[in-house]
Amino acid sequence: MGDGETGDPAAERLELYRGELTGYCYRMLGAYAEAEDAAQETLLRAWRNIGRFEGRSSLRSWVYRIATNVCLDALAAAKRRALPMDLGAPSEGGTAPGDPLDAALWVGPCPGTNPETSATAGESVHLAFVAVLQHLPPRQRATLILRDVLGFTAGEVADLHGTTVASANSALQRARTTLAGRRENTAGRTSRPSNATLRVLAERYAAAFSRYDMEELNMLLHVDATLCLPPYAKWMRGTADIQAWLTGPAVGCRGSLLIPTVANGTAGFGQYRPRPDGDGYVAWALQVVDFFDDHITGITAFRDTERLFPLFGLPEQVGEDARVGAQD
Repeated sequence: MGDGETGDPAAERLELYRGELTGYCYRMLGAYAEAEDAAQETLLRAWRNIGRFEGRSSLRSWVYRIATNVCLDALAAAKRRALPMDLGAPSEGGTAPGDPLDAALWVGPCPGTNPETSATAGESVHLAFVAVLQHLPPRQRATLILRDVLGFTAGEVADLHGTTVASANSALQRARTTLAGRRENTAGRTSRPSNATLRVLAERYAAAFSRYDMEELNMLLHVDATLCLPPYAKWMRGTADIQAWLTGPAVGCRGSLLIPTVANGTAGFGQYRPRPDGDGYVAWALQVVDFFDDHITGITAFRDTERLFPLFGLPEQVGEDARVGAQD
């Protein structure tokens, strides 16, 4: 939390909450870098004011009250983040993407998963879920995450917000209703296959994409699969338009190398396109791939490699030996 705090019992105790606080702030804010900053600010405020903690609530509830206020302050000065499908209808795959939009507009990916204990924590960090959360008013958003993801009681949430249990329950019900309406078009499409199946499907996808094998890719894609391209508003739905994109405007991706990672609790890949001089590969996009049963239901390709690749521990360039290793 700062220089000179090593060995400070209060700092060490608060530090235990960093992982779950970052996950909470990510769901609230929709951007991982901002979530890390918010979690850091929360821990600093908690450490500076630990002497005022009177023990009338649990330390965890007290810390989350601070985190909620930090996030509400940040949201008051920010635009709602979204994914491309939140902004308009799908477009034809063979058309150019247009001009990029402000990076602050988009819900961003997060590396790996966070160590919350709730059974719903994994699904609740998926990109689509985080994007839907952004449609909720900030206090309703906080209430839903605290109750349905992090397992806080109605009384704890009411105390955290400084309101009544009835008011907290009402906010939760309104949030659940809004969430259900926003998610009805993807009902039943958020379940993930088993870890073993996911690993096989991810390997098949990486191999097929690197070979640019459209037949194999079409077999892997769900008939209504989507492809999104932040920071562009363009997105596509269906295998025909996705293939038209890959073989048309995006044909330069032929021969790409995909290096696996984990993003938003599902398969992710650092995509590297061949260098023009043939000397290895250069970072091109971070792909987040969603699966349902044995098909891919969504691919989101983030082009902000300068910011995202270090976050995911991915290099900016790789040599030809990386392809050999990926094929072993």
